[in-house]
Amino acid sequence: MERTEIVLDKNQRGELQLFSDETKAGLMSIAIIDGKLVVYHTEVDEAFEGRGFAKILLEKLVSYARENTMKIVPLCPYVNAQFHRHPDIYDDVWFKKTV
Repeated sequence: MERTEIVLDKNQRGELQLFSDETKAGLMSIAIIDGKLVVYHTEVDEAFEGRGFAKILLEKLVSYARENTMKIVPLCPYVNAQFHRHPDIYDDVWFKKTV
């Protein structure tokens, strides 16, 4: 059984963690900065690769952003790639910086 939890320190930096049968299977390094949810890195343990766990993490991240009316800054290559592949799905939470 998979479960996720968001763990943030007092500075609003931390991880979105994914557990499979109580074993930590993956994580996203995140921070809340200026009201935006910044995602830096996604990682899934080798023993759990190929089971769609990165997508589960992404879905939880997006759900959290929507529930809290936040935009996501996709610095993580995986999240950035998914946002570019599926802009119609993520457009409402995607922070696109304009210069």
